[in-house]
Amino acid sequence: MADARSRGRTYVLDWGEAEPMNATELSNALADVVEGAGKSVVRVEGSSRAVSGSVFSDNGHVVAINHTVERDEVELGLPDGGTAKARVVGRDPGTDLALLQAEIGGLVPAPWTDLDGVRVGHLVVGVYRPGRTTRASLGVVAALGDDWRTRYGGKIDRYLEASLPLQPGFSGGLLVNASGKALGLSTSGLLRGLPLGIPAATVKRVSEALMTGGRVRRGYLGVGSYPVALPAPLKSSLGQDSGLLILSVQAESPASRAGLLLGDVVVGVDGRPTAEPGDLLPALDEDRVGREITLRVVRAGELREMRATVGERGASA
Repeated sequence: MADARSRGRTYVLDWGEAEPMNATELSNALADVVEGAGKSVVRVEGSSRAVSGSVFSDNGHVVAINHTVERDEVELGLPDGGTAKARVVGRDPGTDLALLQAEIGGLVPAPWTDLDGVRVGHLVVGVYRPGRTTRASLGVVAALGDDWRTRYGGKIDRYLEASLPLQPGFSGGLLVNASGKALGLSTSGLLRGLPLGIPAATVKRVSEALMTGGRVRRGYLGVGSYPVALPAPLKSSLGQDSGLLILSVQAESPASRAGLLLGDVVVGVDGRPTAEPGDLLPALDEDRVGREITLRVVRAGELREMRATVGERGASA
């Protein structure tokens, strides 16, 4: 743990076996981190307010937050002060990411890294470019967690929250560690306005899908559902308190073809219990499109199994 000790007017941070670093050295090190990361952060003028974007690859791909890029043709403000045109080549509303293709070469890709070894309390630096120059903020990793799903149904590979102020242009910038590696893309639009990081693993997975197909494949069944309490005998036999009441079945959907009806109660999918609508989502990941899943359904008090083939949600859905 860091130990800040006063030696005259110099403050020293002692990191165990590491060489002590005084405040000036720490300040210079952080400035170097921001300068390095800033080479990979651009300004995106794709709506009424400029936001940030981060260079994904050396062939001119830039990743940004989807809801902040309202137009398909945008202008980028580059780290060297110049500008370049870019177009949107794909969007994924599920993870709120958009991939742009710049009409210029020579952009510096962000040094993406995974979250292995990252701990709550580690320093994190936010680097953004809402104007001609970079902005930066300093905080710590406030929370880490497992993968989760957005309210739009997209899968985020890890939960990463940073204790950073929400500055102008925050969304689309980089969250970097003390070594200058990019932990993820910063956003405030996915969860209650919190400063989150979309991890590098998610950025890579989604960006590569958008590069090849312009969208992320996402499965669907075509049902509307609502949690309902199960009768006592079913609670006892199934070991769960609730299931999903089917309120609607889309015509010509996988659910319709499988024979699901209004009033059915889905209590499991592929051996996992379903108590909330979100419990269906793991069976609808992009790698499940076209595959068969097994639904456990209660109909008129009788428990039965039904098979459905996961469909592909439309690109605009």
